[in-house]
Amino acid sequence: MKYATIIVGILVGLLFVAAAVAVLFHLVTPPPPPEGSAMAAFNTAFGPTGYLTFVKILELVGGVLIAIPVTRRAGLLILGPIMINILAFHVFVTGGQGLLDPPLMVLTALMLFLTWAERGAFAAFLRPTRP
Repeated sequence: MKYATIIVGILVGLLFVAAAVAVLFHLVTPPPPPEGSAMAAFNTAFGPTGYLTFVKILELVGGVLIAIPVTRRAGLLILGPIMINILAFHVFVTGGQGLLDPPLMVLTALMLFLTWAERGAFAAFLRPTRP
């Protein structure tokens, strides 16, 4: 199990780092969304604000942290909400389109695996504190 978490952590970290670098350094140009669609409205709202740049910087930092076993928990804390937002985008903005694409399904499964592997550390958040 130890080696599996190391391999999965490195793989997930590389995926998030690659996605962040591709956007931050303008290495890819995404196709424009269909005119008048919810995705176009979403891009219009968040594009000029710098919000996407902020999220991509967090993906870069989280990807590096999750690839290093000692800092994996911090990486999961950063990338967990981002992953939930990616899934919510596909559910609410695109109406489910792309939700069942293999890359997203694999990434979701890998993130769930890492979260499960670190469940003991996250369980501490749910324990009651003593006054």
